[in-house]
Amino acid sequence: MNPRRQEPRHAVAGVLDGRPLDTDQASASSSSTPPSQQLTAQRDASNVTGAGTRPAVDLAELIPEAGEDTPLAAQVARDARRRIALKGAEFPLPTVTRVITVANQKGGVGKTTSAVNLGAGLAKGGAQVLVIDADPQGNASTALGVDHRAGTGSIYEVLLGEVRMREAIQPCPPVDGLWCLPATIDLSGAEIELVSMEHREWRLASGLKAFRTDWMATGHRRFDYIVIDCPPSLGLLTINTLVAAREVLIPIQCEYYALEGLTQLLNNIELIRQRLNKYLHVSTILMTMFDARTNLSGDVVRGVRSHFPGLVLDTTIPRSVRVAEAPGYSETVMTYDPHSSGALAYLEAAHEIALRGAASAEQE
Repeated sequence: MNPRRQEPRHAVAGVLDGRPLDTDQASASSSSTPPSQQLTAQRDASNVTGAGTRPAVDLAELIPEAGEDTPLAAQVARDARRRIALKGAEFPLPTVTRVITVANQKGGVGKTTSAVNLGAGLAKGGAQVLVIDADPQGNASTALGVDHRAGTGSIYEVLLGEVRMREAIQPCPPVDGLWCLPATIDLSGAEIELVSMEHREWRLASGLKAFRTDWMATGHRRFDYIVIDCPPSLGLLTINTLVAAREVLIPIQCEYYALEGLTQLLNNIELIRQRLNKYLHVSTILMTMFDARTNLSGDVVRGVRSHFPGLVLDTTIPRSVRVAEAPGYSETVMTYDPHSSGALAYLEAAHEIALRGAASAEQE
């Protein structure tokens, strides 16, 4: 067997396994030492400083470039680079709690999926995260594996003032630091009940304010992020989530239909900012269901970025079977298949959100 044929195979295998490679990797395949022992020796050598040592090569540079005309190879290379970049990456924690509402009046754009997976990604980065499920369908509660049967303490009772929020939240065991305020079927009638209540737009904001005081008073660690998943509508529930938040994250599917209601959503956010919550602003736009095989996805992403410079994350979320399968097992994709394309993309998006938050805090 020609030893030259083995060189790229060893390099690619090392990259996909997430193992550090040295500049001597290319010549190692001709040695009689087994590859696993060669990699171990190189890893040990990379920890030694002094004369004669050679600097380690950036692993990302060893990944061959793949054109967009070969989308599968491009996705594999993209995932490998993400895995390398995210290994050991630091997620800066905010100095104050960031309350983010994930909103889009159009359904099917990955709103709930983004809320739970970004929450799980931030928690994996070391943050304390609370996901509030304000959608009567309760899909976020399902994905996070918390009990949301009828009669369970939920956001419904919090909105009506029957239960304090700290009594209704539940931990999500698969991910340390991740909590959820569930939604039950009772929430479907909340909008009708809220109509006659005083300060109906402020019910969630008031409950959240009291909760943060109660939570800290009992000696718990402050929540770094509160992520609110709201229904695909512009009713009282959505208004409550927007009044309670400071930031809005808008997930947009990479299709033109997803853009049609965006202008109306932005207008409504502006109205709420003027009349109810002067601190509310759109901080992030996340492109979801990106399909590298089509020109349409690329066109939509470029169009949105040109209209909203600085708001659109660099990370795009690809279409992924694993992301769609995870809720069926009451999990996020972060625990269901952490090495899948969808999990890596959401983790990278969560890292980008943390970095952007830290950068904006420094500017202020």
